[in-house]
Amino acid sequence: MRHILILGGTTEGRRLAAELAADPTVRVTSSLAGRVAEPRLPAGEVRVGGFGGAQGLADWLRSQHVHTLIDATHPFAQAISRNAAEAAAAVHTPLLALRRPSWVPVSRDRWHPVDSLEEAAAALPGLGRRALLTTGRLGMAAFAGVRGVHIVARSVEPPDPPLPADLVVLLARGPFDLAAERAVFREHRIDVLVTKDSGGAATAPKLAVARELGLPVLIVRRPAAPAGVPVVADVDEALTWLRAHWDTVR
Repeated sequence: MRHILILGGTTEGRRLAAELAADPTVRVTSSLAGRVAEPRLPAGEVRVGGFGGAQGLADWLRSQHVHTLIDATHPFAQAISRNAAEAAAAVHTPLLALRRPSWVPVSRDRWHPVDSLEEAAAALPGLGRRALLTTGRLGMAAFAGVRGVHIVARSVEPPDPPLPADLVVLLARGPFDLAAERAVFREHRIDVLVTKDSGGAATAPKLAVARELGLPVLIVRRPAAPAGVPVVADVDEALTWLRAHWDTVR
């Protein structure tokens, strides 16, 4: 039985786990970081919490006889992606990164790309006075020093300090449709959107609303996957890669 470890927590990770769990020749384990109190659990086996860095993950891969490692974490989860690459190389375990495609600007978009949350925080006061911040609770500290901007931050769970002085927190879990996003922009009189290039359809409606209203969007570019790691864009591509790999090692 092939043992597949999915570093998950994303919609794509859950979909891949469901596909693999239906195969009686596969044992699938999904690893969740444990940062959300009530995560949506995928099919198959689930473990919650870190491994103890790259060495801890390498030890787990070896002890659990993992056949293939799938990095299906959030596109901005740099630390775990780096650990996955180091661990897989150390124990010679095949590694695949599953990354939803980046968003692409279209006509009427007013995007202002930046390379970090800190750059976004520095640029924010020059673009608006009432911001919708959708960078996640762990990134909110970068905006603690922003002044002159009323920030409406959306998060699955309450963020930890330090936090912006003028802040309203909306506790909500996506996906969000166009009607819901229009209501948020209207109720809070949003005039600038701040987000990360997470990609995917689940949180894209906010970009459509900003486009409709002609509002600027501060968008943090995503980091590249670790060098040398093959990348696929969706679950079907991941399954194709896995089957091709299995055929070559039989």
